[in-house]
Amino acid sequence: MHIEFRHLRTIQAIHRAGGLARAAEMMNITQSALSHQVKGLEDQAGVELFVRRSKPLKLSPAGQRLLKLAEQVLPQVAALQDEFSGLRDGSAGRMHIAIECHACFEWLFPVLEQFRRSFGEVDVDIRPGLAFDAMPALLRQEVDLVVSSDPEEIEGVEFIELFDYQAVFVAASSHPLAKKPFVTAEDFRDQTLITYPVERSRLDVFSQLLMPAKVEPAHVRQVELSAVILLLVASNRGVSVLPDWVVREVKYSSDYVTRPLTEHGITRRLYAAIRSEDREKPFMQELLGLAGTEARKLQAV
Repeated sequence: MHIEFRHLRTIQAIHRAGGLARAAEMMNITQSALSHQVKGLEDQAGVELFVRRSKPLKLSPAGQRLLKLAEQVLPQVAALQDEFSGLRDGSAGRMHIAIECHACFEWLFPVLEQFRRSFGEVDVDIRPGLAFDAMPALLRQEVDLVVSSDPEEIEGVEFIELFDYQAVFVAASSHPLAKKPFVTAEDFRDQTLITYPVERSRLDVFSQLLMPAKVEPAHVRQVELSAVILLLVASNRGVSVLPDWVVREVKYSSDYVTRPLTEHGITRRLYAAIRSEDREKPFMQELLGLAGTEARKLQAV
């Protein structure tokens, strides 16, 4: 048998209408054309699909089997058509995000919550870009956006500015270094440094300060959550370096202070890296717009 979607729609329409005339009207074809289509389908099947001389027209056991197939397949086809339509008009698609900034999970979640309200049909997923090489994954279309502080010259990739932040030293209010107007790399030699559990090259305190100065802290302790890092710092269990907006947003306690790294401070910039071909997609523009709005809020505090 060679079954086409029109055959499934035909069997479904006749079952619902209870007769050929009404079904033909529903399908906007002539009754004669519908009768020929039914005969051709029965010739292929080698069995009758309807119980003749019954009013309303009833399906035979073979027709019931074909109707069951139609009711399984046609909704899936309709859903696929809707999905393709959404892809064409930009209301549906995929937004898989890789984050090379560990602290950015806390900043990104409010953005995605707003995004979901406007583009609920877009498949959103977040992957920690620190666990794999995010930029090649972007080029291979395994992810669709990378949050990064390290722009590169890559053909077909755009780095869109999000916001600037300062990497700041955080210590308990009673800590000796809290009395200094700023800290230097040398100040970390005898300290327990509390960091996120990522490679050193991905941490501002190492890449921008300690590694260039060839300074090694006395001890490094890795902690997953920003709030826990601040709890430990406030308890004088160590010092840390965090983005200034993280310290403002978490607002865990008043028992710690922040100081600039070096006399002039260390400022970094976050970017959203996307494929150039995706720039004009409506849901990509929406996400970038929401990210920009949230970034301005962070900088305005």
